[in-house]
Amino acid sequence: MAHGYGTKASFSIAIHFVYRDLTSPLRNIVGPKSPSLFFGNFRQMADNPQLAPQWRNEFGPNFLFRGLFSVNELHTADIKAINHIVTNSSIYQRSPSNRDAFTRVVGKGIFGVELDDHKRHNPAFGIAQIRVLTEVFVEKAIKLRDVWAVQVAQGNDAARIDVLGWLRRMTLDVIGQAGFNYQFDALDTKAKPNELEQVFTDMFHSPDANQYAAFRFSQSIVPILKLLPVPGAQVLVAARTKMQSIARGIVSRSKATMAATADEKLLGGRRDLLAILLKANMSMDIPKNQRLTDAEVIAQIPTFFFAGHETTSSAVSWALHALSLNIEVQTKLREELLTIATDNPTMDELNSLPYLEMVVRETMRVHAPVVFTQRMAMEDDVLPLGKPYIDKDGKSHDSFPIRRGQTIHIPILAVNTDKEIWGGDASEFGPERWNKVPDGASAIPSVWANLLTFFAGPHNCIGFRFSLAEMKALLFTLIRAFEFEPAVPKGGIGSSTVGILQRPTVLAETGKGSGLPLIVKAVNTAEL
Repeated sequence: MAHGYGTKASFSIAIHFVYRDLTSPLRNIVGPKSPSLFFGNFRQMADNPQLAPQWRNEFGPNFLFRGLFSVNELHTADIKAINHIVTNSSIYQRSPSNRDAFTRVVGKGIFGVELDDHKRHNPAFGIAQIRVLTEVFVEKAIKLRDVWAVQVAQGNDAARIDVLGWLRRMTLDVIGQAGFNYQFDALDTKAKPNELEQVFTDMFHSPDANQYAAFRFSQSIVPILKLLPVPGAQVLVAARTKMQSIARGIVSRSKATMAATADEKLLGGRRDLLAILLKANMSMDIPKNQRLTDAEVIAQIPTFFFAGHETTSSAVSWALHALSLNIEVQTKLREELLTIATDNPTMDELNSLPYLEMVVRETMRVHAPVVFTQRMAMEDDVLPLGKPYIDKDGKSHDSFPIRRGQTIHIPILAVNTDKEIWGGDASEFGPERWNKVPDGASAIPSVWANLLTFFAGPHNCIGFRFSLAEMKALLFTLIRAFEFEPAVPKGGIGSSTVGILQRPTVLAETGKGSGLPLIVKAVNTAEL
């Protein structure tokens, strides 16, 4: 009975959205045809990450496509329009369905709130905290280096290693210790497989991950569908249950420790972000109505699992992939890294290396882990354009009328690789371009490096300093120890996306999920 009712309800919702589209003030904007009333272009885009770039080449920076239930989404790579959206964050917010989808996975953390609630959820990710935590980043990077060194030695100084899988383990260990003073021991080769790592693999890296994501988001758009046993439901329950169980235990132990330790030396022993968050949240200087509830504090932990684990491992994987294809860049970077006399650099030492900074910037430009974001208009508005738009009828527009409820798709990766801003070689990896940043890049809304990678405004990525320091620590440690070469023929590595995240994938093995095999060799110190 529930199945029949759910099907009728979803069909009615689809018809409602179609009617909205037919009366939309944006109906004369061009765009690709939709192959499915239910999936729209969603499944196409998930199966082929190159579709959006192809459509931009065909239709320009502004076009309409269809999301789930054929909801129209305005794709815009217009910098003036994006600046307007960032500046008016009270008008352009994450949609209720988007927030619900995240909340169902991680709880009511920072991804599930807006406006004043968002401010309350902001944890401590300042420079001072990252400086202290850099020691953890380096420690775990060295542990990963040592694990790979054993594999390389067993393979007569060369081994084929799936670097993405191992980087995911390393970043899980980092977020555990640096975030919550919790030991996952994911890099321990003698330990049992980590259960949390496995549920993340099932949810985000399996061949069915996109199908699971589609049904999760469809349930958030049409709540009645939550009554149905859709594909991936058990995977979601397993992931949420495991994360919540770990989170409750961590928060309980942390609060007990803080209650028993009244003096200010507490943070000397506890350097993790949760301790800082709890200490700030328990301060008498904060009014009760601005403090996080226990449930909200607990929800921060799965949020950090997701944001601090998946994105950084993908970013470093892309960096190693790019370096494996550009041996001269890899060699130049290694020479710079070896000018530091210690294996345990400080944050300041890592930040003193200009070519490392250029490699990180170029990786985050060409291979942004988060490829797009979405915003919904909470009220009617007018979206200004930097360049006139010619509609289906040949009329020119210098702005778009935006109706309340309109979803806007902001292509982060497209802005980062826009040829009009970055030049004809915008899609190519070239760290030297950062010797002279193009003037047009200054117009991109950003919190770092004239890139949209970490977004901008009140909803920029709060952990970007954490991610960059961890990324530098990993590259510093791994490039000094190993040489990286491709393990598959040229062109054999591509991008796979699940939701908003992109990861490297062996194109000939797309049915097996994401991964990045590389040939890893010990650095020949005699040649240096």
